[in-house]
Amino acid sequence: MKTIINTKYVKNIFATGLMLFAAAGVVAQEEEEEKKFTLSGSIDAYYRANLNAGNGIDSQAPGSSFANLPGFSLGMANVIAGYEGEKVGFVADLVFGPRGTDAIFASPMYSATGDIVNQLYAYWNVSDKVTLTFGNFNTFLGYEVISPVANFNYSTSYLFSYGPFSHTGLKADFALSDDFSLMLAVMNPTDLTEFNPTGQYAYGVQLGYSGQYANLLMDNGSFEIDYTGGFDLSDDFFLGLNAAYFSGDDEDGIGSFAGVAVYPQLATSENFTIGLRGEYFAETDFFGAIGAVDADGDASVFAVTLTGSATIGDLIIKPEFRLDSTSEDTTFVNGNGEPMSSLSSFVLAAVYSF
Repeated sequence: MKTIINTKYVKNIFATGLMLFAAAGVVAQEEEEEKKFTLSGSIDAYYRANLNAGNGIDSQAPGSSFANLPGFSLGMANVIAGYEGEKVGFVADLVFGPRGTDAIFASPMYSATGDIVNQLYAYWNVSDKVTLTFGNFNTFLGYEVISPVANFNYSTSYLFSYGPFSHTGLKADFALSDDFSLMLAVMNPTDLTEFNPTGQYAYGVQLGYSGQYANLLMDNGSFEIDYTGGFDLSDDFFLGLNAAYFSGDDEDGIGSFAGVAVYPQLATSENFTIGLRGEYFAETDFFGAIGAVDADGDASVFAVTLTGSATIGDLIIKPEFRLDSTSEDTTFVNGNGEPMSSLSSFVLAAVYSF
């Protein structure tokens, strides 16, 4: 018996199949792109008030970076775009606002339109154990970072403020084993993020073991050694540690500084953690942010910062009390204009990340 085939019916099935196949391909492509392309970031704002000094035109702040403006103030908007391929990828990290401006103070982008490049680099996963990164990236030194999302305390430490913020160059990361890692880098001199008019370069080394990092930065006659790490002492209690020593170039008359900071943090519930930063920092022949006024440029500071961190979805509320006590009697002035050696302040910050 002869079978009669309805060609119109077959064509419809064929066309429908092509449409389903194409739709599946688009969905698969979209899913693949969603896995590779990422967009994240944060915004932050804060209120700051001195407790034992004026808050008007004569307002003062600790000699460390960020969260130093009186009253209700802005932090920054941070937008991070990334493309994560199996072998290659890039990160474009942009910051807008006072916190970003302070972080990139020596960059030519500082005086441009206000659009600031915090990080801009491409990377190549040469193998499972070797990654090359080329461009501008945040420093490998220190416990704290520019983004308020990754810091427990909202205000920053003296160790963070004196250390470099970012570097531009080429670095190689090596996964030596499950526990050991090694990073080698050649970079522009510190703070020269877009260009290098000196013809000289800085060199960096980082050795990591199970979350503990020993860092070395050599920069045109100066060097800085740094230890950054931390330990989970229990399921609810974490202790972070940071210590650093910097020695400047004697020919350029740059002095030295050293400091140590501890970061105990206790999670009291799923949505609230309380933490303390205790820091001692000293500078020698280094006229920096502490307010050294003697002929030798020597000064020291002991700072204690108590911070609460309450999480409400993607929003973090951070109330913070801070006391800075320096070796100099004239570092700060009280409400009557009289010199004093200590400053107590309060900050309430809101940080939203996405």
